[in-house]
Amino acid sequence: GPQQGGKLRQGTACLSTIPGVSAGNGCGHTLLTPHSGTLSSKNYPGTYPNHTMCCWRLQAPPGSSLLLAFGDVDLEPSEHCAHSSLLLADPQTGTAYGPYCRNSVPSAPLLVTNSSTVTVLFNSTSHRSGRGLLVSYATSQHPGMGTASPGMQRHPWDVPDPPLTMCFSVYCPAGCKDIHGDIWGNPSQGYRDTSVLCKAAVHAGVIADELGGQVTLSREKGITLYESAFANGLRSKRGSLSEKRLVFHKVCCLLSPACDDVLEVVTFNASSWWHEVDVLGQDRAWVAERAALSTTGHSWAAEPSAKAAWLELDLGTRRNVTGIITKGSSEQHDYYVTSYHVSSSRDGKNWRPYRGSSGQEDKVFEGNADSQGEVSNAFIPPIVARYIR
Repeated sequence: GPQQGGKLRQGTACLSTIPGVSAGNGCGHTLLTPHSGTLSSKNYPGTYPNHTMCCWRLQAPPGSSLLLAFGDVDLEPSEHCAHSSLLLADPQTGTAYGPYCRNSVPSAPLLVTNSSTVTVLFNSTSHRSGRGLLVSYATSQHPGMGTASPGMQRHPWDVPDPPLTMCFSVYCPAGCKDIHGDIWGNPSQGYRDTSVLCKAAVHAGVIADELGGQVTLSREKGITLYESAFANGLRSKRGSLSEKRLVFHKVCCLLSPACDDVLEVVTFNASSWWHEVDVLGQDRAWVAERAALSTTGHSWAAEPSAKAAWLELDLGTRRNVTGIITKGSSEQHDYYVTSYHVSSSRDGKNWRPYRGSSGQEDKVFEGNADSQGEVSNAFIPPIVARYIR
């Protein structure tokens, strides 16, 4: 049977792997950070392969301990889970948890360890069925951890069912953007309560997928129709009536959400603009001032031969900028921008590229796929600057 808190078994593999790294041919979607992460078996939620293994080494900061949430453990049953198994090991104390499979599941959906290091080992031999596994983790500083499991979509947070409009908080681990499961709705309307919660939080722009984080939301009365939207690299679905919906808040929902205000642009500037002469010989200037989202008619467009075009916004004074919305121009032409970089400046002379929460390389934002729809991208962390380019 499962070794719940028993001593570490002989032969537990990969204890010497580098912290925060996965190894093996059975690893699926994985994102590991020091404070939280998400991991799954190959092909999840499809059937996992025969004769495969994966080992993840989780390493939390010194002085903290790891909490693991079992979103889904569906491994083909066998005696002592000999054919397919999930085994967790704490090398600091010599404690093991498992092995787990379908006939020997974890006794609780949340495992609280007393260690900052945990090795997660998945093995399979020949089998016929099983979705595999989906596990998320966070450190002990974040006890209210939500799961990323599509099997727990109704209420994927570990708190009692709250009254309507009540504000509550959940910690979402890193790596939920690419897990299996759907979301219905958008940041302005809210989301059907059957949406995968932490994936919806990424779509709403309240957390960055590569970091995860605490989200504040309320559970409110459902609406007749949820419109689809593309935001922060995810497309939500168009959905019909639901009894309840989830609304995310960038500040506590008891206060005015001031960070959703639209900032006024004092001046637009650009690297170049297109001076169009149509077939009738009429002039049309696609100048920078036409870049405002509310402008009717044609937009700004760079000179067609421009190699590195940019659009610059002067906000008049230093402001806190939490995101950007882009739209193409369908006025006679089907024009739109598919991706872009962002840089900022406090004086209009010295520019700093935006690197997002990872801080390693300039972030590429995913833009529009047509000239009709609006696409929003959040800045996490926000940009504090007067000029945005």
